[in-house]
Amino acid sequence: MSAVTTTSADDVRIPLRGHLRHTGALIRRNLLWIRQDPESMFDALLMPIVFTLLFVYVFGGSIGQALGGGQERYVQYVIPGMLAMMSMTLSQGVGTGFSQDFNSGVMDRFRSLPIGRGSVLFAKIAVELGRMLFATAILMVVAVLVGFHITSWPGLLATVGLSALFASSIMWVFLTLGVILKSAQSVQGVGFLVLFPLQFGSSIFAPTSSMPGWLQAFTDYNPLSTLADAARGLMIGGPVAHDLWVTVGWSVAITAVMAPVAIHKFRTKS
Repeated sequence: MSAVTTTSADDVRIPLRGHLRHTGALIRRNLLWIRQDPESMFDALLMPIVFTLLFVYVFGGSIGQALGGGQERYVQYVIPGMLAMMSMTLSQGVGTGFSQDFNSGVMDRFRSLPIGRGSVLFAKIAVELGRMLFATAILMVVAVLVGFHITSWPGLLATVGLSALFASSIMWVFLTLGVILKSAQSVQGVGFLVLFPLQFGSSIFAPTSSMPGWLQAFTDYNPLSTLADAARGLMIGGPVAHDLWVTVGWSVAITAVMAPVAIHKFRTKS
């Protein structure tokens, strides 16, 4: 207990400039690790390609007809939704990586150093956001190749920013899981149970109007639905304000609750 108290007190005395310097050094460390292990980028590279081709060419015709068009209509519908999907799916990686660092002893080394404890977590989030931006670029290249028309470049940039904001909030949840669960496999298992119903019980892949009433009630409060609908409004036109502010509200609320929990759990983990 005394060691934890001393560590926390040392952490408090570190100035903001020190926190920023520590965060920058840890970001560099994480990027060097990716350079040594390029396979860790395979999910960010392959996921946008596989999911885009799968949903466009398997479901595009039937769902596109329900939308009043065909495959071309579905491409315009699903691509903004997939930006929302990736913001949450790739966020899981920060939790599994954090858990692996604990099991390998890296985190014990970090916690023995006179660095800001929050810097370790912020560095993880920054690098994971970089992976998400890389995956977004791949997604948009594939989207254009399958027929997606970017009608508003400012809207696209705003969508990427909104997705990054929401993703950063979800990463605090997975960082907490990475601390409290004993293995990366456990983080993946719990993450799957959370991600699967949120993604498919939303408006990402199909309109919610044909869903049962109880499921529509769930999708109305699902932040992935509001993020996907806001992305469509920004990128291809349509109502934006309500979904935009609801998504921002979810992001701020999740961060406000989970960031202190993640930092506290990290500081006090024995």
